[in-house]
Amino acid sequence: MFFKTLASRYTLANLPVVETERLRIAGLVPADAGAVQAITADPAITGAVDFLPDPFTLDHARRLVGGKKPIKDRFLGVRRKDGVLVGIVGTHLRGDQAVEIGYWMGGAHRGQGFGSEAVSGVLGLLRERFPHRIVVAECRPENTASLGLLRKVGFRDTGDEGHRPGRRIYVIEPS
Repeated sequence: MFFKTLASRYTLANLPVVETERLRIAGLVPADAGAVQAITADPAITGAVDFLPDPFTLDHARRLVGGKKPIKDRFLGVRRKDGVLVGIVGTHLRGDQAVEIGYWMGGAHRGQGFGSEAVSGVLGLLRERFPHRIVVAECRPENTASLGLLRKVGFRDTGDEGHRPGRRIYVIEPS
């Protein structure tokens, strides 16, 4: 049991499902590619998330969802209780000290609180799974919606530039 617990600190595989009041958040599977493409192929998303190509095709969605076991990067589908995919939360292990979180919500699902509900749910999971890591996010200061979400769920600005152009690093310390 000790080695299984220790190993879980270094992988994003086998993350449990997160249930919130309105959402179910779970790892994406190959069958999700069409829904991922549908909510992601939006210039507002591809223009804000640096690794997403524009146009975002079904082939790009298949690669994002992937079929191999996630170790350092894992994308989680954010679904309403009726099964509709409304967004994506990315989780990324950064060395031995941090885990990064990123997210996007489909255009029809913005402004309804799904983003903060999903990020809060995933933060709880990450704090439980990785209690000794800080949780970080990168955000452009002019992205007021994302910045508001980060502040709402407890992130603070570190004052440091992110490794992506034009972004700052926001952090939540280990609990």
